[in-house]
Amino acid sequence: MSRTTETNNTRPKLPVGKILTRTIKMLWEFYPVLLPIALLGAVIQAIMQSLPSVFLERILSIISNFIDSGDWSSADGLVFQNVALLATFYVIGLLANIISTQGMAIVTQGALQKWRSKMFSHMQDLPIRYFDTHLNGDIMSYYTNDIDAMRQMIGTSLPNLLFTSVVIIAVIFIMFYYSALMAMVVLFGFSLMGLATKNLGGKSAKNFVKTQKTTADVEGHIQEMMNGEKVVKVFSHEAETIESFDKINDELMVVARNANLYANTLMPILNNLGNIMYVVVAVVSGVFITLNIQNVSLSGLPFTIAVAVPFLNMTRQFSAQINQISSQINSVVMGIAGANRVFELLDEPAETEEGYVTLVNAETIDGKVQEAEYRTGYWAWKYPHSDGTVTYTPVKGDVRLFDVDFGYEPGHTVLHDISLYAKPGQKVAFVGATGAGKTTITNLLNRFYDIEDGKIRYDGININKIRKSALRRALGIVLQDVNLFTGTVLDNIRYGRLDATDEDCVKAAKLAGADDFIRRLPEGYHTMLKDNGSALSQGQRQLISIARAAVADPPVMILDEATSSIDTRTEAIVQRGMDALMYDRTTFVIAHRLSTVRNADVIVVLDHGRIIERGTHDELLAKRGTYYQLYTGAFELE
Repeated sequence: MSRTTETNNTRPKLPVGKILTRTIKMLWEFYPVLLPIALLGAVIQAIMQSLPSVFLERILSIISNFIDSGDWSSADGLVFQNVALLATFYVIGLLANIISTQGMAIVTQGALQKWRSKMFSHMQDLPIRYFDTHLNGDIMSYYTNDIDAMRQMIGTSLPNLLFTSVVIIAVIFIMFYYSALMAMVVLFGFSLMGLATKNLGGKSAKNFVKTQKTTADVEGHIQEMMNGEKVVKVFSHEAETIESFDKINDELMVVARNANLYANTLMPILNNLGNIMYVVVAVVSGVFITLNIQNVSLSGLPFTIAVAVPFLNMTRQFSAQINQISSQINSVVMGIAGANRVFELLDEPAETEEGYVTLVNAETIDGKVQEAEYRTGYWAWKYPHSDGTVTYTPVKGDVRLFDVDFGYEPGHTVLHDISLYAKPGQKVAFVGATGAGKTTITNLLNRFYDIEDGKIRYDGININKIRKSALRRALGIVLQDVNLFTGTVLDNIRYGRLDATDEDCVKAAKLAGADDFIRRLPEGYHTMLKDNGSALSQGQRQLISIARAAVADPPVMILDEATSSIDTRTEAIVQRGMDALMYDRTTFVIAHRLSTVRNADVIVVLDHGRIIERGTHDELLAKRGTYYQLYTGAFELE
């Protein structure tokens, strides 16, 4: 089977504005009440933090008015009032800060939890093709790096940017209120800071985005090497593996270094520009006062020391906010890059479902098949018709393929005109070299992939009309590569049918021939399995896999080279388990060892996606064709 693994995203990236808008919209949907309250708290805090300059001007004016008279007792009351009012505003700001920070902490962690749930839920709906074409490490990066980048953006950067923006707007308003001329001077100076932020910050942001993508590549590479560590050591390729990792790791280092170089260069420049502006404002204020320049303002106040001093304070405040924005840009950019990748996963097309025929428990009453509300061990296809009627077809396990063509990629057909049938209870074996199309046929039977042309019928029903969940419930499968989950042996067997009782699981284990070794485990059926059952032998793991399929009790079974990776003695044990599993049910067997399919009712020989021979073991030997040569050793399966 030929498949292409995609390491790069081919889906177009969303515009930055749409990503940010979508992120905020989803946050609003998650927390329609708490989010506005938290943001309002940030706004109130920002406004409160902008007011000290106003009070500074008022206090300096009071002092200036009373400095000549020397009547400080009268000034004390006014000063106290202003200080008390300022203290009140600070308390309000403190309370608003508490509400904002605590609220955003809840919103951030809660939103990430909801996003992870959405991602995982959607991932379960994705077709097998997606997992065949994406590295596991890259997929894991969605849940780690990308979510963490979003956490930083949502929990810290966006609230800080909102706070900073409100402070800047408030400070600009206050500046124009006291002196439009000085406000223009300050804004002109800080426009230079804006240009520096745009140029250096933009270069830094691009490299931080590359860092996000390269980090995912590194994780994907590490995951791949971890899974293949045995292969690495078998062929003594440690040095080559280190070299390949160093290459991608060096790439990550370069982009991360460049990102931080630009970021670290930006901050000193902005700090020095801020200091220069402070000096410029001080000098220009002195000139205005000395020359008695006519002040243009909303307040109508003359330009005096009482106005100049608050301007110096506002200049420092303005500079600090610009620096704050600059320091948050990279986090926002990385967060947007992470959000883009998360949305790419969420926007991946889910596995389509057009089927309407379902699998139901059935029973026969007065010779008529009817749906049952309880498990009967007898199944039927529930087929609703356009006229409103419903028919029930007993599940027998009759599977037929008619002129099937298929390719994993457009223009690259791997199955050509495949026609075959399996009558109820028959054992059909597929034989052929690697890439002949054996596994591909079974992938089409359970609709992991859909055919390009032809038809596949199950009990006379086109499988496209059967709901995929029902179809796969009626098709059990034992894979060559066993996957066991963290949990007890019972849990892993019960995975075949979640409502199975302990007795059902034990019965299935006995049927598979696994009961003996399971009872010899430290805690028997309650032994905890971890790390894909690494403490068990390959044969023991396979027997549990067979028991899992047995407890599901499907009418049709697929055995995908289930004994190819185990020794001959263990194969005999596993084969007995599979024989018991195959009894009285339709079975498709992908054979690596021809000795396992001698008793098959039909043996189908495949070559480059075509059926070249079919028949029983004896019939094919008599033909002295490809199967004969394979069986006698003239040819070998690759």
